[in-house]
Amino acid sequence: MKKRGNKINRARNIALLLIFGGIGVMYLGLLAKSITWLMIIFMLLGFIMVLASSALYFIVGMASTKAIIVTCPNCEKETKMLGRVDLCMHCDEPLTIDRSLEGKEFDEKYNKRQSQQTD
Repeated sequence: MKKRGNKINRARNIALLLIFGGIGVMYLGLLAKSITWLMIIFMLLGFIMVLASSALYFIVGMASTKAIIVTCPNCEKETKMLGRVDLCMHCDEPLTIDRSLEGKEFDEKYNKRQSQQTD
């Protein structure tokens, strides 16, 4: 399984891509200004993408305030953790706050409620 980084950073990256994508779609609308209905569609779609990005940044910010701050044993930097397992924001070291998961291979499924009942 390929590691993809900390959950908070992944959500922030998606929000950033939404902003750039929305601006790009709105720019396409400017290029299509001779076709009014197409320009309006591109502008609205781009605006919705930027609004979705703002909402995602807000949600990530609220989740970040509830995140547990731990010190990574590998790089010894403080990192925020969401759920039972997560990756370090700095070095992608697998982290867990659940002692029963220590030594097991990293898997995001440990954060799901169904997995918590069976482990």
